[in-house]
Amino acid sequence: MEIRIASRDDALGLWQLRNRALRHGCAGVYEPAILSAFTPEKMPDGMNKAVAENQVFIIDSSDENVPCACGYLDLVTGHVEAIFTLPEYQGKGLASSIINAIKQQSRNLGMTQLTLSSTPNAVGFYQKQGFTIVSKGKYFSKSVQSDLDCFEMIWLDN
Repeated sequence: MEIRIASRDDALGLWQLRNRALRHGCAGVYEPAILSAFTPEKMPDGMNKAVAENQVFIIDSSDENVPCACGYLDLVTGHVEAIFTLPEYQGKGLASSIINAIKQQSRNLGMTQLTLSSTPNAVGFYQKQGFTIVSKGKYFSKSVQSDLDCFEMIWLDN
């Protein structure tokens, strides 16, 4: 499975990947009503903008040719977003491959650090990737109209 860069045509598939991954991974983290509001079926208009303005890395499933893992790098701020893997592909190293591609791209761009906001269930994964916790924080979700618990993390390129 190879990593490729997303185009606007991938936005809906990325949205569906996001929702499936969050519904699976955060089922024990957020209340069901909050998780449902956080993962609406209708893709927001901002998703197309996010794909257009950031470098989104995708791994497609070999049998269905749909995104099964993704992540993106904000080319301006060095913030990492949307590292998601479909539940049936978890544990196969795809998210680690995406993180490594993001780290390499950040090096190519002369960035010396990356930041991210992690859901509580993913902190251990990011720590294994070399990120450290800076603080416990809150992420304001427009769809939920509430703050969700998260952890602010950083990776420094040595």
